[in-house]
Formats: sequence, structure tokens, C-alpha cells
Amino acid sequence: MRPWLAGALLALAWPAAAAPTVELLVQTSPLAGFQYHAGRALWPLMRVGDHLALVREPWNPHDAEAIRVEWRGAMIGFVPKRENKDLARLMDGGTKLAGRIVHLQRSRDPWRRVLFDVGLAQASREDKALSAPDKDSGL
Repeated sequence: MRPWLAGALLALAWPAAAAPTVELLVQTSPLAGFQYHAGRALWPLMRVGDHLALVREPWNPHDAEAIRVEWRGAMIGFVPKRENKDLARLMDGGTKLAGRIVHLQRSRDPWRRVLFDVGLAQASREDKALSAPDKDSGL
């Protein structure tokens, strides 16, 4: 089975996760590599406003600052290489980022198909509870 097809099938079965709230918009980018991954098969299912997961790939042989973009667990492309350095630095420092589709366009040019926002993700209640100082410890 082709890898992009397996990703497409996984995305169909993947439950739509609650999108994290974005506190601050960092950048808007086109999706790189859409034509090489599951994006083509998933295109009919994708909607403006859908959450995108951003996953750091420091081991990527083509780009040490690579950031994979996933829709419902399926890889659909990357943050463009010319726009990923600052995001990679933030993610490597522990900053949680979230993506969201802001524009979908039918086009022969794959760089025009998906436009997405990247923002600082608001910490979840669990993250806040874990990072909150312990009142009994005096911290």
C-alpha cells in the first residue's frame, strides 16, 4: 500500500480532535509538499478552520529545521523551508505551536492549495496544572 494512501485511510478513521486555542498568530504560510503526501487524497475532506498538528523533524535529512504538518494524524506536507527556522527554534525551546487551515483553493499549483496559520497554542488545563507552583512547597 502506498504511504499516502495509508495516511488517508488513517485520517478517515481518526477522530477530529478539539483544536487548541491560539493566543498569538505567528505566521501564515503555504503548505509545502502537498502533492507528495496524503494531501491529494484528503483534499475533499479538508475544511477551512481545521486544526493542523505541527511536528518537529530535527532528523530530517533534507532540512534540520523541518516541521511536518499533519491533518487528523496524516502527513500532508511541511512548513516551507524558507519559513521554518524561527518556528523550529520556538518548538525546540518548548513552545507549543498550533496550525489552522485558513484558505483552500483548487489550483494546479500545489503551493496555492492550502494556506495555514501558525500560532502560539494556549496551554491546556493539564499543562497549566503540571506547571503551576505547589502551594505547599513554598514555590
